[in-house]
Amino acid sequence: MTKPYGEREIWFCTGSQDLYGEDTLRQVAEQSRRIAAQLDVSAAVPAKVVWKPVLKDRDSIHRMALEATADERCIGVVAWMHTFSPAKMWIAGLGALDVPLLHLHTQADVALPWSTIDMDFMNLNQAAHGDREFAYVQTRMGVRRTTVAGHVSSETVQRRVGSWVRAAAGWDAVRSLRLVRFGDNMRNVAVTEGDKTEAEIRLGVSVNTWGVNDLVEAVEAVEDGAVDSLVAEYEDLYDVAPELRRGGDRHGSLRYGARQELALLTFLQGAGAGAFTTTFEDLGGLRQLPGLAVQRLMAAGYGFGAEGDWKTAILVRAAKVMGEGLPGGASLMEDYTYDLTPGEELILGAHMLEICPSLTTSRPSLQIHPLSIGGREDPVRLVFSADAGEGVVVAMSDMRERFRLTANAVDVVTPPAALPRLPVAHAVWRPRPDFATSAESWMLAGAAHHTVLSTQVGVEEFAILADIAGTELLVIDEETTTRGFADQVRWNAAYHRLAQGL
Repeated sequence: MTKPYGEREIWFCTGSQDLYGEDTLRQVAEQSRRIAAQLDVSAAVPAKVVWKPVLKDRDSIHRMALEATADERCIGVVAWMHTFSPAKMWIAGLGALDVPLLHLHTQADVALPWSTIDMDFMNLNQAAHGDREFAYVQTRMGVRRTTVAGHVSSETVQRRVGSWVRAAAGWDAVRSLRLVRFGDNMRNVAVTEGDKTEAEIRLGVSVNTWGVNDLVEAVEAVEDGAVDSLVAEYEDLYDVAPELRRGGDRHGSLRYGARQELALLTFLQGAGAGAFTTTFEDLGGLRQLPGLAVQRLMAAGYGFGAEGDWKTAILVRAAKVMGEGLPGGASLMEDYTYDLTPGEELILGAHMLEICPSLTTSRPSLQIHPLSIGGREDPVRLVFSADAGEGVVVAMSDMRERFRLTANAVDVVTPPAALPRLPVAHAVWRPRPDFATSAESWMLAGAAHHTVLSTQVGVEEFAILADIAGTELLVIDEETTTRGFADQVRWNAAYHRLAQGL
């Protein structure tokens, strides 16, 4: 089975001890192989699950943790205490482990053979208290982990393990992410500011700035033959407006958009970057604000934030990785305007240009229209409506002593009427639990107006990602009340400020 994450691995580690004898330990190994294999063949688990020999002592556990941390293929470790594995043996290993940890609380078989249970069976099947011992020391040490309980044959267990794998892959992408900013943030805007040094300390993201004219040089260096090939690809994939086609009076604008895409791709590859930002206030010698180019690079998996918003670019990249292989998409989004019809409230999300076409299965239209800001030529862009379905919008805010994620579960809907005069890609959604509770809670959280909208993964994956990163997450969903959310904001503020220490 081909896995979405290719050669990336999850290591399956089983705890026991020498007390039980070789016969029991052979059974432990056989049964743990079987559990690992069930996860590996599950379509819900998007990475290879690699079984590791049973861990029976402090030194082998510590060595496993060091090897998992050092192996670039390993993005996480699943641990299961098949028998009783005294947890003091795990202290050094847990202290050394620097990849996400999932504690799987399971057992070899679903049902108990009640009529034949004897002490040999009891000695072999001790996860019920072996895992509790393991959990105690994790809690005592403050180890960040995800715990999943149940038999691995359960679709729910496999789905939850799969969500953790996706979050672990997202974390792996974020902590090694290099992000290119072309220019600075939009002037006088508060929420797109942030501490880039703290982002590298807490999240591992390297955020740096290049002059926009470095990009201009790359645009000018693009060869005409490469532009020809890319324009032909556009005409195959999209409904290209007649004036942009070969022979049309705006064809030169489309060719320039293609130059921007090729230049951006070359620049990002050269920098080893997986995300980037632009801003309409700093375009230097660029003839257009990049629109089509940004949309297509997001569709290829790059993170992006408009107006210098590097925090949202991080979220877009994380969502892209977490959603690999799933239907739907992920994109920069912005809450733009509302339909406040009582009982039918909707949010219309869009941006100036840069919404990712992964949000639609329809054939986008490639158009050109004026842009009233930026002071440059009319930019080319893809226009479409996002497909209906469940989704989540997530924002990142810098709260001084921490980064706060705010997530709202939403239902993306088909626009209630056509939008023939809206010249940008867009999405329409109904926020949960309702418009007023969602909007009031969102603003109480100080959440940003730029977000990532994902229709591939949901709140669960982002919640696990926040746990792995050790950062705050506030969730707005069908269970949210404004009063309860306000209390949570206050409690979280107290907790996170105390948790920073002196």
